[in-house]
Amino acid sequence: MPLSTKSTIRDLIANPQAKSILEKHLPGASRHPDLPQALYMSLREVMYYPEAAAAGVTKEKLEAIDADLQALATA
Repeated sequence: MPLSTKSTIRDLIANPQAKSILEKHLPGASRHPDLPQALYMSLREVMYYPEAAAAGVTKEKLEAIDADLQALATA
């Protein structure tokens, strides 16, 4: 199954290419102190938390991440 912003954060950071995409759009995301609490959530779920908005998680960023993840699937 291709990765997307609906995948769990755990699955995204387990894949080196997906992890680099996260870091490209959300620098420090894979080392965020709240990461353990969000591992089994998707980025789409996380974006509704105030902490995510403060960290720069926006609908536009999620769309850009999704586009990059889709490009992985077709590469």
